[in-house]
Amino acid sequence: MGKIDDIENHTKGSPPATLDRGDSHDGKASLKGSEPHVGRSELSDVIPPDDGYEGKHRWDPLATWTPEEEKAVVRKTDIWLLSWLCVMFFGLQLDRGNLANALADKFLDDLNLSRDDLNNGNTIQLVAFLSAEFPVQFLTKRYGFRYVLPAMMFAWGTVSWGQAWIHDRASFYVTRALIGACEGGFIPGAILYATYFYTSSELSTRLAVFWSTLNVARVISALLAAGILKMRGIGGHPGWFWLFLLEGLLTVLLAFIVSSAHLLKTLYVKATWTDKSLWGLFFIGLIAYIPATPVQGYLTLTLRDLGFTDSFEINMLTIPSAVLQIITMLILARSSKYFNERTFHCFVGEFWVMPLLIALITLPDGGREWGRYSLITLISGYPYFHPIVTSWISENTFDVKKRAIAAATYNVIVQVGSLIGSQIYRDYQKPYYKIGNTTLVSISALALITFVVQRFVLVGLNKKKEKEWEKMSREEQLAYQNDVTARELDGNKRLDFRFVY
Repeated sequence: MGKIDDIENHTKGSPPATLDRGDSHDGKASLKGSEPHVGRSELSDVIPPDDGYEGKHRWDPLATWTPEEEKAVVRKTDIWLLSWLCVMFFGLQLDRGNLANALADKFLDDLNLSRDDLNNGNTIQLVAFLSAEFPVQFLTKRYGFRYVLPAMMFAWGTVSWGQAWIHDRASFYVTRALIGACEGGFIPGAILYATYFYTSSELSTRLAVFWSTLNVARVISALLAAGILKMRGIGGHPGWFWLFLLEGLLTVLLAFIVSSAHLLKTLYVKATWTDKSLWGLFFIGLIAYIPATPVQGYLTLTLRDLGFTDSFEINMLTIPSAVLQIITMLILARSSKYFNERTFHCFVGEFWVMPLLIALITLPDGGREWGRYSLITLISGYPYFHPIVTSWISENTFDVKKRAIAAATYNVIVQVGSLIGSQIYRDYQKPYYKIGNTTLVSISALALITFVVQRFVLVGLNKKKEKEWEKMSREEQLAYQNDVTARELDGNKRLDFRFVY
């Protein structure tokens, strides 16, 4: 990963995502002299990065470059940064999700666990996951991304292969807690690191690719599980023993290969948590992904309830939903970038789930296994708009310090939402979970309302800024933009900053 250092030295001054390269079409940092600038994409050449930003010494507002040079640097960044971030995320998802594959091999029966025990184990994992979020950010600040991340991967990979020897409820709970604690903090750290190298217009697509790794891991994990679970009986062990062991060892191997670069220097929590422009997006993170969470998490168990008993068949039937989500997510992210719009695209992704859940509720009991499977597959493959919301938060936080805390806060809240979602389906509701699905429809409706409200809030904030900005004379505007101290204090509250939606 020595190439990462080369990218840092050739990334046109390495401005953070909140300080665009001007988004100019001719590849130049368009210095406009004494003219005041309005809008986020117009501030990169007149407002230098914060003194605490690691790459400030490379910032040069007079730098110029050709479109060919621009494309070459972005392509190099994609190869040597994005690809490795995806490999890391693959390792995380492989170990975080292999429990779902193990369920197809009578995992619960072998350990004498109930589905409520499974729910509790997932809850323990999520609690440990989110409680590690902020401590990990401080560790990466203190010791550097290139050292902390491989150590985290080695830790969760070790716990993963150690799961092969769990034998009862207590050991199941312990390994769930350790998996969560070792993986917490990885996602916001990786996202923050990506914002150091990509402009706002580039970021959402790259994050969509990053999150596509989740579904790539689901596909590969399902294929691996389909074969590995056939090893049941070898050495007197069940198939899930070999699944945990081999996939955990694979992650440990990746931990020795992967290395990366530095993360963040300082973190400002209060400024982020009191920023009202972010509250709606944080609330979206809490509720918006819940409607699909239990459906996806229970996919293999639901298939068994519907009469599919062969583990190979069950794992093969999980693949279409993963492939579908890759396609729908990338299309949604691409469209969001093309139209430079976020609210409507997230609304579409959320609304996708609602009629399908209603169909599951109204479908008569008994039979219709393939019809239920089709609905479940469509729900699980919904257009995952998480990359758009994450990029949206990054764009509206202005400076790198607040962006780091916002990313970590948002990810913690999303995990809390996952925790809530994991407890909606209960044993007494099986096999059709109609009570749980009714709850999911209500939550989906709330999320749709929240998206609309958040858009109106941001539009209102922009209008208020515009009104104040127009009251100022041209000289006052220029003086305002040259006040470095005020700029650092105001952040995204500046009158010349505009929220995107």
